[in-house]
Amino acid sequence: MRTTSSRTSSRTATWTDLVVAGRYRLLDQVGSGGMGSVWRAHDLRTGQDVALKVLGRHSSTLLARFVREQAVRVSHPHVVAPHGWAAEDDLVVLAMELVAGGSVADLLREHGPLDAGTCALLVEQLLLGLAAVHGAGLVHRDVKPANLLLEATGDGPPHLRLGDFGVAAPVADRRFTTVPGAIGTDGYMAPEQARGAPPEPTQDLYAVGRVALELVTGEPPGRQDVVPSHPLRPLVERLLVPDPEQRIATAEAALRLLRRLPVPPPAGPPVPDRLGPPPRGRRTTAGPGAVVDWLGWAAVAGLAGVVVGCLWVLLGWTA
Repeated sequence: MRTTSSRTSSRTATWTDLVVAGRYRLLDQVGSGGMGSVWRAHDLRTGQDVALKVLGRHSSTLLARFVREQAVRVSHPHVVAPHGWAAEDDLVVLAMELVAGGSVADLLREHGPLDAGTCALLVEQLLLGLAAVHGAGLVHRDVKPANLLLEATGDGPPHLRLGDFGVAAPVADRRFTTVPGAIGTDGYMAPEQARGAPPEPTQDLYAVGRVALELVTGEPPGRQDVVPSHPLRPLVERLLVPDPEQRIATAEAALRLLRRLPVPPPAGPPVPDRLGPPPRGRRTTAGPGAVVDWLGWAAVAGLAGVVVGCLWVLLGWTA
């Protein structure tokens, strides 16, 4: 999630207090991403505040990513996956838990290299989340600090949540391969992923190695050189093996190795609430023409399925 520009903010300011699909009242825009803007919203059905990812321009590529992400259903303390979607007029949204502590990218930008204990804790939590994702038959394919969200724990230990499943794919599903080219973020992709190989869990584990090295050194992949002497070095070296056949094969195996390493307790920086209290302006209700019934939007889901089917045939499922 990144800070929105004033131009984007002015363009979307009129959405504040809008009720989408009779359920989600938009409160304030808290960021933006590759698929569109991210809003804090009040769920009128549950009474909880949630994060809504609002789809941007509806190109075929963006629609493919949206359909792919909304299908992910992984419930785990270290994962943030969508728990529903809705649509109304030109707004299409994904609903997920609201995570208020920013991201690991924010933590690194503000504090630089982290202490060994905090590095180990964050890597452990990431591996736990990936174990659940891989157990569900998925490969995330875009593990990087910006997609590692943090709960606002204050002075307590950090609590990491793996998010953004827009390019996730079933394990070894060749329909999700781009040739030539690759799907992911440069620097964090495994060599075989960068060559367009089918999705495999070991590709996510290579990315964990890159993230771990960034936590240790404070340097992004483009400026990483060698693995320094550090308590996490044995794990990082095993994760960054170029040959996927020689790399650690599973998140569980990586966890076992990590837990054998002599690391101190975490002593890292606090994780503040970066969103602050939600605005509580006037309460609005959706007018008769504004509400799109959830059952009615089942037809939209069906249409999206047709579009995705066409993408498989015509585009080879490119991201």
